[in-house]
Amino acid sequence: MIRLLQPWWLLAVLPVLALAALYVWRQLRRRDYALRFTNVDLLRTVAPKGLGWRRHLPATAFLLALLVLAGALARPAVDTREPLERATIMLAIDVSLSMQADDVPPNRLEAAQEAAMQFVAELPETYNVGLVSFAKSANVLVPPTKDRPAVTGAIDGLVLAEATATGEAVFTCLEAIRSVPADGASGIPPARIVLLSDGFRTAGRSVEEAAAAAQAANVPVSTIAFGTDSGHVDIGGQLQRVPVDRLALAELAESTEGFFYEAATVSELKQVYQDMGSSIGFRTEPREITQWYAGIALLLALCAGASSLVWSSRMI
Repeated sequence: MIRLLQPWWLLAVLPVLALAALYVWRQLRRRDYALRFTNVDLLRTVAPKGLGWRRHLPATAFLLALLVLAGALARPAVDTREPLERATIMLAIDVSLSMQADDVPPNRLEAAQEAAMQFVAELPETYNVGLVSFAKSANVLVPPTKDRPAVTGAIDGLVLAEATATGEAVFTCLEAIRSVPADGASGIPPARIVLLSDGFRTAGRSVEEAAAAAQAANVPVSTIAFGTDSGHVDIGGQLQRVPVDRLALAELAESTEGFFYEAATVSELKQVYQDMGSSIGFRTEPREITQWYAGIALLLALCAGASSLVWSSRMI
């Protein structure tokens, strides 16, 4: 079914219809003039045999070309079903104050940002990717999307805050995964969570609860630990040690059948999604057919010009 993306452009048809009406009016006037010519025999002698109905073809083809061009201005389109990959990767990045420790140069947060950006750059283009940041709470900064610049831009703009809600980060990622449109497919899409943190939950639901929820949803959580046991930060004028909770991060990954890393390279992170599989839905998208209208109008205009040249030695 053809629909118009900019239907108000159909107003361009009005001048064409006015021109067509003018043409018909002129032809009727010529007929009236011929009928008023009383000496029909003399008229036949003076005027050569006419073209008959053929004389109207060039003008008719030209008017039809204008009508089709006016329709093209309205951007006609047909609905098409486009396959849509639903497989989803959610990145969860810790932005707690401990991530400003510089035991991992230049600091833990910047190292995590760099790793996340490299990971996004290596992901297959068909996959959805989303971003969650977490400190005292977890927030979806970018819902699952194929718009890579939106994700990398959000990663680059992360801001530090107090506390660490590791469990909430997993729950928030699961909610974002469930929000991916079904588009005719069944169930939640194949998904993975990649959590970048220095560990030690201090707020929100427990890591054990989050692991159980991820298991129930069949979504593996891979974790990347940033930092060393000698890390420290200046908080409120006091120097505080911020060691890494490798045990909690490793257990979260192991219990959900994910991977645990301490210094993750891009090649290592590819393991996260190598076995993820696929889920194809279909989304109805309008596909413009303006070029077909333009082509038909051009063909009609050529027919008008050619027939006029053949029958009257004039272009129109």
